[in-house]
Amino acid sequence: MTHTHVRRPVPPMAALLVIAALALALPVPARAQEGAFDRTLTVTGPVDLDVQSGSGRIRVEPGAAGAVRISAKLKADNWLPGADVEQRLRQIEQNPPIEQQGNVIRVGHFADMNLPRNISISYDITVPAETKLAASTGSGSVAVGAIAGPATLRSGSGSVTAGKITKAVTVATGSGSINLDGAGSLDASAGSGSIHAAGVAGPVSAKAGSGSVTVTQTEKGDVSVSTGSGGIRLQGVNGAARVSSGSGGITIDGRPAGPWQVHVASGGITLAVPPDAAFDLDAHSNSGDIDSAIPVTMTVSGTIDKHRVQGKVRGGGPLVQLSAASGNIRIR
Repeated sequence: MTHTHVRRPVPPMAALLVIAALALALPVPARAQEGAFDRTLTVTGPVDLDVQSGSGRIRVEPGAAGAVRISAKLKADNWLPGADVEQRLRQIEQNPPIEQQGNVIRVGHFADMNLPRNISISYDITVPAETKLAASTGSGSVAVGAIAGPATLRSGSGSVTAGKITKAVTVATGSGSINLDGAGSLDASAGSGSIHAAGVAGPVSAKAGSGSVTVTQTEKGDVSVSTGSGGIRLQGVNGAARVSSGSGGITIDGRPAGPWQVHVASGGITLAVPPDAAFDLDAHSNSGDIDSAIPVTMTVSGTIDKHRVQGKVRGGGPLVQLSAASGNIRIR
């Protein structure tokens, strides 16, 4: 039997050169460059800590008294031709941005802002429980354990969470949720994201551009809460209150110890008060019903119908104004 062998042509040299050139032209994946530093500082009393990062998460947890431990992870992408990222990263490792004057500590503050450019720095910091804190990151989450405070927590883009903080808490995020387990008082704002705060032992100010707001108050204090789009649920309110929602229902449970103004453009309102609460009531819904399980006594100029109720509850007291452009109002 005769076998026929087919001889494949060898690619000409020009073709081989083209293939090699194409291989060299393929993009090389950016190489992530990393670094780290770890420092322990000695302190002798309550700490005043200010930590910031242009890009990176921040975590602060309570630990033993007498020491502040700072652990940082650095990461950079060397994507610029001839970039000096590696050199700057090693410079930060050798000379971390840590300043201490007694019990006052500053972390992440660079005199030369070119130094951390294109470098993400994430911090894990352990502090004594008696710590005053300011923590801010441009992009990344902020997480704080149960410390005394006061605390100011900010993230341009990222969530903010905190344990029970004894003193005042000021918290803001451009994009991300806020979750707190406790605060002496609260001033919170979220551009896009929900706000959830439990155990607030004092005044509350909370504003969300787009997101729900849930707050539980445990002590007396005035309340101011608003959201452009999202529901609002408030419990334990004991003071004056100004509450509004552009789109979303409002539930408010508490004792009117001052004037209440509650307004919703699109959504309903549910009001729950203690059985001995006394107040003046003015409730109005443009296109919804009003249902009150509480006896309302009409004054001379009082009104009671399906869309408006004006009168006194248990002899009257602070004025409670409830208004809904579109939605029902329930009073319990």
